[in-house]
Amino acid sequence: MLEGFAGGGLELRKRASGALALQGRFPYNQRAVLSDGGRTGRPRKEVIASKAFSYRIETPSEHGGKKDIHLLSGHDFGKPIASVRSGTLDITDSDDAVTFTATITEEMQEVSYVKDVLAAVSAGLAVGISPGFRLPPKRAVPEPEKVEDEGMDPENGAHNAIIRTVLQALLYEMSIVTRPAYPTTQIEARNWTPNLPLDGLGNGLQRTLNRWRA
Repeated sequence: MLEGFAGGGLELRKRASGALALQGRFPYNQRAVLSDGGRTGRPRKEVIASKAFSYRIETPSEHGGKKDIHLLSGHDFGKPIASVRSGTLDITDSDDAVTFTATITEEMQEVSYVKDVLAAVSAGLAVGISPGFRLPPKRAVPEPEKVEDEGMDPENGAHNAIIRTVLQALLYEMSIVTRPAYPTTQIEARNWTPNLPLDGLGNGLQRTLNRWRA
């Protein structure tokens, strides 16, 4: 599975209701620097295009209802926080962003890693959202991504980077992370009452994918 990264403002609010909601936003069309290229390589950047994650968010599952997507701590399926199938995660997709609201039940609030996540959000240490996704097979989507050369225009921030644009992808989870690459996501927690390198584009892309956890 691939992972994108995003960061932004984080806020934790406590109220007397007892229920807790965690809200987040992952923006589309934001360029992230994945690598500066080091001393000899080329910078690598990534863009998630508008509605790239729409398939699993909007398409019903084979058994009816929405396809299951999880909210996790640090891309660890052993540390779930909420999920669509359990009714504790509501995700919406638009041309601008993926937004979600996760309901943290009172039982989950007592789980140690959930306490750690909320404490990290409160302290400003967990500062981003990262989607975990896979590219669809080419038999289903012939061009799920494109790779291109940024060109050289230092005055406007272009330094001959390899730019990978994800056009369509299968979203399986959203994670709260501590070190984001995308700078403009937002996540908010509150108590709530529910009502390419020198040897060519292809090899460089493969090494970029290998950099992400499977």
